[in-house]
Amino acid sequence: MTPGVALLLEQLLNGVQLGVTLFLLAAGLTLVFGIMGVINLAHGSLYMVGAYAAAVTATATGSPWLALLAGLAAAAATGMVVEFVVLRRLYARDHLDQVLATFGLILFFNEGTVLVFGRQPLFVNVPEGLRGAVRVLPGVDYPVYRLLIIAVGLLVALGLYLLIQRTRIGMLVRAGATHREMVRALGVDIRLLYTLVFGLGALLAGLAGLMAGPILSVQVGMGEQILILTFVVVVIGGIGSVRGALFGAVLVGVVDTLLRAYVPGLLRQVMAGSEADALGAGLASMGVYLLMALVLLAKPRGLFPAHA
Repeated sequence: MTPGVALLLEQLLNGVQLGVTLFLLAAGLTLVFGIMGVINLAHGSLYMVGAYAAAVTATATGSPWLALLAGLAAAAATGMVVEFVVLRRLYARDHLDQVLATFGLILFFNEGTVLVFGRQPLFVNVPEGLRGAVRVLPGVDYPVYRLLIIAVGLLVALGLYLLIQRTRIGMLVRAGATHREMVRALGVDIRLLYTLVFGLGALLAGLAGLMAGPILSVQVGMGEQILILTFVVVVIGGIGSVRGALFGAVLVGVVDTLLRAYVPGLLRQVMAGSEADALGAGLASMGVYLLMALVLLAKPRGLFPAHA
C-alpha cells in the first residue's frame, strides 16, 4: 500500500473517531431539544464535568474503571440537578430565556472549575492495556484506544436505537415529544421522564468527555470548543433524530479531518508555507459550515428529521 493511501485511510479513521465523539454529544443534545424543546448551551459543560471527574479519579486511584464510573456518575448527576433546579422552570418560556439561562450556566461551571482545579490543564494517560497500535490494514497501524472509542460510539448508537424504538421507556419518550399533555393525562410523571432524558443526555456527554481526556488535555472551556461542531451535527442530521445525529456526526468528523489534513498541503503548492498553513486552517474551519449550508439547501429539516 502506498504512503498516500495509508495516510488517507488513517485520516478517515481519525474522522470517524471524531465523528463518534461528536455523536455522543449530539445524541444527548438532539434528544433534549427534540423531546423537551430546550436549547441547552451548557451541554458542553457536562462534557467538561465528565472529563474532569474521570481525570481526577484516574490520577488519585490509577484505576480506569473507577475513572469511568466517576465520569459517568458526575455528568449524569450534574445534568439531573441542572434540569431540576434550572431548566424545569424554563419549559414554558421562549428560547431566548433558555439561551440566556444556559449561557449563565456555562459561566458558572467554568468559573467553578477554575476555583476548584485552577487554570492549568490536566493530562491523562491512556490506560495501560490500550496503549500501542494494531494493524487494521496492510501498511496502516492505528491506535488501539481510538479504535475503542469508535467501537464504544457504535455500541451506544445501537443501544439508543433499541432503547427508543423497542422499549416502553422509549415509547414514553417518543410520545412525550409530540403529545405531552396526553402522556400526562395517562398518569405518566412527565417531569420525571424529562429529568431521566436529560440525565441520559448528560451521561452521554460525560462519556464523550472522559474518552477524549487521554487524547486532548482536560481544561476549562473544553466543552465550548466542541459544542459549536455539535450544533452543526444536530442541524445537519435533523433536530430530534438520533439516527440523524449519528450520520451527521460521522459526516462532519470525516469532512473536518480531511480538510485539516489536506487543504494546507495543497495550498503550499501555490504559496509560502506559513501563509498556506494559516489560510488552510481557516478554510478547513469553514468547510463544515459550508457543508451545513449545502445540506440545508437540499433538505431544510436535515438529513433525517425526527417527525418526517
